[in-house]
Amino acid sequence: MTQPLMPKATAVWLIDKTSLTFEQVADFVGMHPLEVQAIADGEVAQGIIGYDPVLNGQLTREEIARCEANPALRLQIQSSSLPAPKARGKGARYTPVSKRNDRPDGIAWLIRHYPQLSDTAVGKLLGTTKDTIAKVRDRTHWNSANIKARDPVILGLCTQSDLNAALIAAGERPGAVPPPLPDTAEDSAA
Repeated sequence: MTQPLMPKATAVWLIDKTSLTFEQVADFVGMHPLEVQAIADGEVAQGIIGYDPVLNGQLTREEIARCEANPALRLQIQSSSLPAPKARGKGARYTPVSKRNDRPDGIAWLIRHYPQLSDTAVGKLLGTTKDTIAKVRDRTHWNSANIKARDPVILGLCTQSDLNAALIAAGERPGAVPPPLPDTAEDSAA
């Protein structure tokens, strides 16, 4: 069941303005009946101004009257004709200062082990720019002498589930072991 807006303030209003039981109010606002009773006793939510669910279109007077007449009934929130709000994206990924120097290491690891990942996917995964990825790939990064390819999951730059999702989107099974890279010393000896 969807929760009403401002549940504690709605509970304050319902306690003050109706004769609903604590269980009915608690069920409607998603709180424990003892917490609703504490609001009624004045122990909790002393400074909260009641929020009228009838005025705001969450309940009707008829629904309240129906539930006041029979304590076994539960309040039903009124469906809204307004469109549901769209979920916002996470925005830019924040990386703590202590882990920012690890980002090029994670980029190098992803480029080496999963070359099928696009620069956009690597950028989203690690929260970096295409320019930085290109510099690590071309070895023109300002710190390229000190970059060591390290797993970004172990570094804490991304989660394993995020990496798996990026690999699935790129078209590879996440459990697959990456192919071994040819070692130049062994190739020249053979």
